[in-house]
Amino acid sequence: MSTNVHDKAHELASSLRESDEFQQLKGFHEQVENDEVAKRMLDNFRQLQLDLQQKQMQGEQPSEEEISQAQKQFEMVQQHEVISKLMEQEQKMSTVIGDLNKIITEPLEELYGNPDDQ
Repeated sequence: MSTNVHDKAHELASSLRESDEFQQLKGFHEQVENDEVAKRMLDNFRQLQLDLQQKQMQGEQPSEEEISQAQKQFEMVQQHEVISKLMEQEQKMSTVIGDLNKIITEPLEELYGNPDDQ
């Protein structure tokens, strides 16, 4: 009997949506979206992060001032209770996704070996 991997992937996506980790993430996300100040703070922080990443990808080093500004904004968003919880939950969700990625790629590692082991 043949297994349709796409069907299994959709089942996994459904399970992920129903997971406690995702439900908590969704709740914190909604709280931030409904708080104009928190939303603006987070949007500004993420835009600054994106700008710095793009600069680094283009081979440019961020200035001391830009790094200092990013650190100040990070400290500010960390002090906001809901944003802090959202970011913590995003990290937990990232760990879950990383774990799933490891599981999904196991057959390829068995076939080709793990590049980290070489």
